[in-house]
Amino acid sequence: MPVISTFYGIVVRMYYRDHGVPHFHAEYQGQRAVFTTSGEILVGTLRYHTALRLIGEWAIAHRSQLEDNWVRACSGEPLERIEPLE
Repeated sequence: MPVISTFYGIVVRMYYRDHGVPHFHAEYQGQRAVFTTSGEILVGTLRYHTALRLIGEWAIAHRSQLEDNWVRACSGEPLERIEPLE
């Protein structure tokens, strides 16, 4: 699964063959969750509230890029890296 961003130990990925609503996967310290492009958690859990907050901030700041990558993923095109949260 391609990595599209990393920041503060959080790894963000997006699958090429996922279905359903546009979303991305995030992992932090061995925990994984799936988020909408607006940063809402869909599946999974992250016990670290700071990580959840950072992922939400990042998703909001880069929502259009996430949605563009979703279109690329659905078309089988290479995904573009997205700037980390600063």
